[in-house]
Amino acid sequence: MSYQQEPQPRYGNCDSYFVESHDDGIYAHRAEARERARAIARMQQRVLAEELSKQTSEEYQEDIMDHMEYMESQTMPDVNSIDIQTEIQWFMRPYLLDFLVEAHAAFQLLPETLFLAVNLLDRYCSRRVVYKRHYQLVGCAALLIAAKFGDRKDRVPTVRELKSMCCSLYDDEMFTQMEWHVLQTLNWMVGHPTVDAFLQLAIHETEYDPEVEHMSLYIAEIALFHKEFVSTRPSVLARSALALSRCILSRTQVNTSEWAGAYDPQTVMSLSNHLYQPSQVLSRKYSSIHLSSVSTTIEEFLQRQAQVAKRAAAAPPAPPAALLGEPKPASDVYGGPQTPQKTQYGSVVQHGCLTPPITPDGEFAPNNVIKVQTVSAPVYPTTPTPDHPANVQQPQAQYYQDLYVQPQHV
Repeated sequence: MSYQQEPQPRYGNCDSYFVESHDDGIYAHRAEARERARAIARMQQRVLAEELSKQTSEEYQEDIMDHMEYMESQTMPDVNSIDIQTEIQWFMRPYLLDFLVEAHAAFQLLPETLFLAVNLLDRYCSRRVVYKRHYQLVGCAALLIAAKFGDRKDRVPTVRELKSMCCSLYDDEMFTQMEWHVLQTLNWMVGHPTVDAFLQLAIHETEYDPEVEHMSLYIAEIALFHKEFVSTRPSVLARSALALSRCILSRTQVNTSEWAGAYDPQTVMSLSNHLYQPSQVLSRKYSSIHLSSVSTTIEEFLQRQAQVAKRAAAAPPAPPAALLGEPKPASDVYGGPQTPQKTQYGSVVQHGCLTPPITPDGEFAPNNVIKVQTVSAPVYPTTPTPDHPANVQQPQAQYYQDLYVQPQHV
């Protein structure tokens, strides 16, 4: 009887199915070299693209500036039309802007999105009569349109998120209807050269300084809260804010013969008058390190200016003849109008705070003076009012009592 001998394995006996190879190091080295070559090629392509883009922008820079200046003249709001609004008043505006600033920061949107949203809000209020109960709804629709227009798709807020930030004061359909109505009212002309767009052009003409950029944005956002800057063109406001920022930070000013240095001295003085007491929400936003803590820098600058003015006031008085042509003390420079601060909603909700869309007459007015409506019947079509239970007229006392409930955490 013969036994068949089992064939020997070709590569010898092996206790494991995994065989070590001496060529793995060579393959890994070759793969690493290929990846390094791809990275170098991508970097070279990026540098070449930036160089070509820079050459193209310089070639068409004059045409771009002409178009931006034309567009800013075509998309400016009308302050006189906002003045004749029958329900919303200028003292309500800071409360709505505080809400928009918080929502803008919560969704981490681009700086130009906030400026565009405020422009859409003002332009809509220039053409339509807005009820107090719809003021916050118009602001949310403007922010939604601005985010869809120029921001990243993954950061655009949803209707559900905006509804949650408004404490479910409006239905989903109301946001959609108001968004469509704003676009139709503005003839679908959304593009507007913002302050940030002109500021980037002015900054690129000089050596980049992030602290100057952040402070210029902070000053420009402070200007959003005041009526006198609503009719100021963004190009003028951007260059004036940049000049004031360089002055505060003791940076060298740009030559006035260049476009970036052609600021308006009157606008610079007006901006400096509103640095004294900005919005608390805005000051807290720009106190972060990634925004160079510019709000803290301005506070320290104002304190030093106050000390200088105090020492100047303690000096011996000059002869009466010398006082005739002497300018006002430095302490009066920052004595201009101040931004109204929130009194009822001092604490901020985790995901935003409720801005009262319906403000009782005189509740937030200075010295509690009730404003008497002397304006005639509205000459513009009113904001659409959906058939919603919240819009049904109720007794005034019960209505305001139900409205000003404390916002819940969402």
